[in-house]
Amino acid sequence: MRIVLLGAPGSGKGTQAAQLVEHYQVPQISTGDLLRAAVAAGTELGLKAKAAMDEGQLVSDYIVLGMIRERLAQPDTQRGFILDGFPRNIAQAEALDTMLEELERPLELGILLDVPLDKLMKRLTGRMTCKECGAVFNRYTNPPGKDHQCDNCEHELVQRNDDNEETVRRRLEVFQEQTAPLVEYYERDGRLARIDGEREIDQIAADFREILDPIAPSDS
Repeated sequence: MRIVLLGAPGSGKGTQAAQLVEHYQVPQISTGDLLRAAVAAGTELGLKAKAAMDEGQLVSDYIVLGMIRERLAQPDTQRGFILDGFPRNIAQAEALDTMLEELERPLELGILLDVPLDKLMKRLTGRMTCKECGAVFNRYTNPPGKDHQCDNCEHELVQRNDDNEETVRRRLEVFQEQTAPLVEYYERDGRLARIDGEREIDQIAADFREILDPIAPSDS
């Protein structure tokens, strides 16, 4: 089971990825996590990544692909893997396909968790988090009983600075610009699956299993 997860901020991709990891016992490979771990460990690629970031530059695709290659050499990926956060554009998708073909572990599917832009705006701009216990509410879809007060511990609910409407809209626009070509890329050769992300978590999880069971490790 070798897949790439595609989903905008607020789509629920993180929730579903955690369930997939538990259900299929395959690792989720987040390029952000790989970068942080490599920099912290001071690996050769980590040092190159840190040098680029210290200079205010983007970490090159070559470095990121190298980290993914190293991660795929670890035993827990033999049953498969879930890539998250890479690729973000066509050039990266093509480079990833080339690398995976060399490893004789070609990508099987790109799965898009699809949620309309207006729904994502409400999910993200309405999000409030308890300062004390971390509980998450949403003023539109899951409001607390009392304004700005946690139902669990009655402490104050706060909104992240980057959850304001202007910032959220720009993040979503950038995602749409990057993802539309990727969707077409995987769709061209029949490697794209779409899942309606507007429904309940359990319904979405059932769709994932229906798509992935045929390519999952046989003992899951």
